[in-house]
Formats: sequence, C-alpha cells, structure tokens
Amino acid sequence: MAGSAVHEAPCVIGPRITVRGSLVGEEDVVVQGRVEGSIALTAHLLIAGPALVAADIEADSVEIHGQVEGDVVAAEGITLREGARVVGNLRAPRVEIADGAQFKGAVEMDVPLPGNVLRQPRAR
Repeated sequence: MAGSAVHEAPCVIGPRITVRGSLVGEEDVVVQGRVEGSIALTAHLLIAGPALVAADIEADSVEIHGQVEGDVVAAEGITLREGARVVGNLRAPRVEIADGAQFKGAVEMDVPLPGNVLRQPRAR
C-alpha cells in the first residue's frame, strides 16, 4: 500500500518449533520453543518462559525468562527474569539477575576503573 507504514513484528519461534543449527539475523527474535546450536543477532533476543535454548548467544540485548545452556554475550545488556534458569557465562556491560532467577556460571562486565584505584598502595 502506498503511503502506509510498515510494522515489523519480531520473528517468533513458537512453542512447538525446534531449530537446530545457527540462527542469524538483524531483527528482534522471540523464542518460545527450542533452539540448539548458536544464535547471533544484531537486535534484541527474548527467551520466553517455556523456551529451552541450548546455544551460545550473541545479541544486542538479551532478556531471559526460560532456560539457557550456553554462554550469553550482549552488546548492551543481559536480563535474567524471575523463573529464568541459566547455566553458562554472561558477558555484557550491564547484567541484571532478578530475584527468583537461577544462574550458574561467571559474569564478566567491562567496567573501567579509575586509574588511582589500581595505583593506591595497600594498607599494612
């Protein structure tokens, strides 16, 4: 239609869908089903409550309500909501783990420290 705005809905992987392999894209993705392999997005990834993801993940931002087994890397931030279950390492400038989320792994946040913190002598 001429003159009408195009509304882009996120890609949804439904609860009865299983993806095996690499999921690569430039749009927001909602996972309600199962993904096994790897996910690489230049957008937002939402892993819904019933979802099971066994994959390493790279995205702009990641919000997890379901289960993830694998490392998660985000350019902006990672949020684990109540009920989320994650086994793997998290790396992002901002990481939020809500009360009721389960997490086993390491968290790496690139936070610049003031130079004087590293140079101060230790008290004896």
